[in-house]
Amino acid sequence: MDEEYWRAVRAVRLGVADLLETLSAQEWDAASLCRGWRVRDVAGHLSIVPTITTWELLSAGPLAGFNMHRMNTRLAVRHGSRPPEEILAHLRAHAGDRRTARLLDTRNSLFDVIVHSQDIAIPLGRQFTVPAEYTRLGLQRVWEMGWPFQAARRLAGLTLQATDTDWVVGSGPQVNGPALSLLLLLTGRTSTAVRTLSGPGLSTVRATLSPSAP
Repeated sequence: MDEEYWRAVRAVRLGVADLLETLSAQEWDAASLCRGWRVRDVAGHLSIVPTITTWELLSAGPLAGFNMHRMNTRLAVRHGSRPPEEILAHLRAHAGDRRTARLLDTRNSLFDVIVHSQDIAIPLGRQFTVPAEYTRLGLQRVWEMGWPFQAARRLAGLTLQATDTDWVVGSGPQVNGPALSLLLLLTGRTSTAVRTLSGPGLSTVRATLSPSAP
């Protein structure tokens, strides 16, 4: 990754810290957009991404059945249960760090913090703006990476086009919208994403939602 990428990661991490600092105690404990995680759990996760070691990640494995999602959840809850001021201090102190556990991938750092910024902001009715060019980098990474989102497979047969930056992929009926909404779609936040998307392919996307989707 180049300097532009890491400048973007640092800027979004610090922006999330600024947002978190404005939250009330009730908002810290509120449900986030990330299923099963409180706002504070999302914050805890973001705070440790730059410093977590492979050993710490693996230590969560036995009780989580070595399922990566459950491992992440256990660690997010553990670190999210710290006092908010500790979480914020850690997040700010390591906003510019360029590493993570070896089992993870620093190429995911940008889209991870962008998506989680919305996991915090949207259910609280807050606005957290991310430059479209930052989000474009995240979109391309998620589209190309496969597991765990399988975005290219899930959305095969559609053309996805950002309306605020130069990004278009796929073929078929179009789904158009802001890059940030498309990133939420690619990472499985479908019911939230469709509120700000349009185009003839949107009916196909809506058909994938279960009646009880959040």
